[in-house]
Amino acid sequence: MEELKKLQDRLGYRYKDIALLNCALTHSSYANEKGLGKDEYNERLEFLGDAVLEMITSEFLFNEFADCTEGTLTKMRAALVRGKALGQRARELGLGDFLQMGKGEDQNGGRSRISILADTLEAGIGSIYLDGGYAPAREFVLGYLQASARELAEQSLAGDYKTELQETVQASGHNTVEYRLVDQEGPDHDKTFRVRVLIGDRVYGEGTGKSKKEAEQNAAQKALERLEG
Repeated sequence: MEELKKLQDRLGYRYKDIALLNCALTHSSYANEKGLGKDEYNERLEFLGDAVLEMITSEFLFNEFADCTEGTLTKMRAALVRGKALGQRARELGLGDFLQMGKGEDQNGGRSRISILADTLEAGIGSIYLDGGYAPAREFVLGYLQASARELAEQSLAGDYKTELQETVQASGHNTVEYRLVDQEGPDHDKTFRVRVLIGDRVYGEGTGKSKKEAEQNAAQKALERLEG
């Protein structure tokens, strides 16, 4: 019980029903060894936590990144709730130290396996939701999500202008997007490329970069700004 108090301190949440936290930390391999019922290990909580996490993440991204398209928001959400990201957060919380799992799974490194840690974190979110409702679950998720979201958003947006432009053009019924290299300057080890983006036969933007890919992204950004302006 003392160990669970330590974990609650890490989670920043105090359970009214500690059995929910205990369930969230119980792996199916342990349940199989002990003959536990389906409500005594974490798979059902994981199912619920996955839905709660997606809702909280979607709400946050919708409000925080008002200028992003549906496609961009979807990609950002997928990055934030993917197993690797969840597993890393679970590892930071030390959830593996608190897991109840079968001997075989434990001996095979289950406590440090990213997929198991990610599932456990989702079960934890589900348990907080059942114990205290949406507000504390949201507070817990946003406690680690906000910084990650902004970092991922910068990466996502920096590399997503071409996709966003293609989606915008297709949605408006226009022709396909074409990128043309119009110039390159400098020595081989330090070239600068200039690219124009055309929609139909009209130039909508021009961008430069240290690679063709970067120049295309910058050109797509300029085209989006023109279309949205």
